[in-house]
Amino acid sequence: MAIPISYNIRNLTERKTTTVMTALGIALTVAVLLAALALAEGLRTSLAATGDPLHVLVMRKGATSELVSVVTREWFQDVRLRAGVARNDKGEPMASLEMVTIVILEGPEAPAGMNVNVRGLLPIGFEMRSDVKLLEGRMFEPGRREAVVGKAVARRYPGARLGSKIQFGRGDWEVVGIMDAGRSAANGEIFVDLNQIASDYNRSDALSAALLRARDEAGVQALINEIESDRRLNVTAVTERSYYQQQTGSAAPLLALGTFVSIIMAVGSCFAAMNTMYAAVSRRSAEIGTLRVLGFSRFGILTSFVIEALLLSLLGGALGMLLVLPLTNVTTGIGSFVTFSEISFNFHITPAIAAVGLGFALLVGLLGGLFPAASAARKEILDALRQA
Repeated sequence: MAIPISYNIRNLTERKTTTVMTALGIALTVAVLLAALALAEGLRTSLAATGDPLHVLVMRKGATSELVSVVTREWFQDVRLRAGVARNDKGEPMASLEMVTIVILEGPEAPAGMNVNVRGLLPIGFEMRSDVKLLEGRMFEPGRREAVVGKAVARRYPGARLGSKIQFGRGDWEVVGIMDAGRSAANGEIFVDLNQIASDYNRSDALSAALLRARDEAGVQALINEIESDRRLNVTAVTERSYYQQQTGSAAPLLALGTFVSIIMAVGSCFAAMNTMYAAVSRRSAEIGTLRVLGFSRFGILTSFVIEALLLSLLGGALGMLLVLPLTNVTTGIGSFVTFSEISFNFHITPAIAAVGLGFALLVGLLGGLFPAASAARKEILDALRQA
């Protein structure tokens, strides 16, 4: 015969102080784990959302990122006229020659400054990025020191907001627009005119890479194969999405650290739950003896105390999720070991992550409650009544 769950709920509500303190300990453990998982998921989804499936990024062979790649305009003229490259309504090849460099911006979160990508591109490059929309202001004018910044950059760095001026190259660049790129990494970049920035950095014929759009999905791999097989070009071609997905490893150290801290805290939470349940067993010796007299089996008592520990941990897990929920869509950034610049993204808490948090809390409760429950189940009837 099973002991009603209402019995366990009543016992938890009667011990309000110990119940709340133990639940808070579990909540903090779950919150740390959820924050680490939400950070990694936010970075993953941001990079996964970056790039069109038809886009192919072409860099100098051996280059690990656009920042360290060098290509020429003559080389670009050869690449952009390939048969597999799509054309827009005007008949122009959908090919964007681009230059990537970095600028150091200071903000409340990074008073010492953080590297932010500056991308020089032509109007066709903006046209190819259909997911990028102007949120405020206007597009930069070719030949002028004007910049359009991602919304994450404008939010995190006061000196890069609409109307402000950013100093790099040979002068100040006026921020004339704020762009919204959805969840993609372009939110953490600054777009400027290619020819102007190339002139400022004396790199008129030493640019970074080319972004090409294939005619259709079937032609993506064919375009990659055609470009890479041309030994005169000496280049590496990858899909734009693959390039950004390679950067998800940047979150691995933080995820590992967060998981490690969570495990250490979980051990402490297990002992706290165990201490709470042992105290409950000690105080309720008479109840345990009475339950045995009423015909409840040892297994029934064991199950009841485990359920009580699980209810306690479930409360802690729910509190942990409430603690982390304010992080949803909070913008943060992480340095990339590939691009040597910051990737801006939002914390992203999914139902799967929430389920992991609850499961982790229940595991802590199970480990913390199993031994006290076994101790309660082993009590003899007369010994339990005598200890009352």
